[in-house]
Amino acid sequence: MKKGLFILFVVLSLPAAAQTATKQSNPKAAKAIHSDAAPPAKGPYSQGVEAHGSRMFFLSGQTARDPKTGELVTGDIAAQTERVMENLKAVLSAAGLDFSHVVRCTLFLTDMVDFAKVNEVYGRYFTGIPPARTTVQIAATPTKGAKVEIDAIAVSE
Repeated sequence: MKKGLFILFVVLSLPAAAQTATKQSNPKAAKAIHSDAAPPAKGPYSQGVEAHGSRMFFLSGQTARDPKTGELVTGDIAAQTERVMENLKAVLSAAGLDFSHVVRCTLFLTDMVDFAKVNEVYGRYFTGIPPARTTVQIAATPTKGAKVEIDAIAVSE
């Protein structure tokens, strides 16, 4: 009886689990996963990303520290986010990668009021399929005064 119910559940669940690929930026690195049975992405991120290849890169969280001075950049949340993304770009470049290889990011914000401005800057760095993403609010970052920190996972063959 239990086995029959389980099989019925699986069969009935198949249509809801259907996934389709969306636009590609670097098909060797990743494929966007989309399901109509889950809420659509409401910004520059994918519901899910299938990572291809055997080389994975885990980028530590970056804050808006200037690489030349080590000091936090001055300016608003957009300026901080721009510096964070440039710092991530530099780390990716050091590994021979670019943003098309990124399959996952976590954004840490000290105030969700800044979400829209951060999202706007962040989105400019992903021209193809955006990576899967989570955004959370935190009390503070280890860098005093930093309002945003972003880490990333990238994949390459």
